[in-house]
Amino acid sequence: MCKLMLKVGHFDQAEKLYSILLENASNNSDAVHIYHQLGWLKNDQGKYEEAVSFYKKHLRTKRKTLPGDDASLINTYNSTAGVYENMGKYSKELEFYQKSLKISEKTMPPNHPDLVTSYNNIGLVYRKMGEYSKVLSYLEKALIIL
Repeated sequence: MCKLMLKVGHFDQAEKLYSILLENASNNSDAVHIYHQLGWLKNDQGKYEEAVSFYKKHLRTKRKTLPGDDASLINTYNSTAGVYENMGKYSKELEFYQKSLKISEKTMPPNHPDLVTSYNNIGLVYRKMGEYSKVLSYLEKALIIL
């Protein structure tokens, strides 16, 4: 129901439902998912600081039971990077894309298509920062896989 509310743009209703679910979460696994969804919701609302806060709660909760380099953290690192992009905080965006890439390189084969996305994302951040030699380096890595 929450996802439907998000899709049709009823953010306040979705947030109320997520809050109820969070209050009634029976375990950390349930709460983790809700934190991620609330981060997504807040990002869509343009409430970026709150989005980052929910994504960080998601990461803290997951890291209590998983190693810091678990592949399931990749999506949240990428989502957090996207919020920082929306805020214009490119160095923080880069930091989270690099965390995602580090895990991806460790857990995926060297020719995995998701690595192309990671290299491209980092290259685009360097482009926004005007560091063109680094842009070229990351885009070349993506091209090799492609």
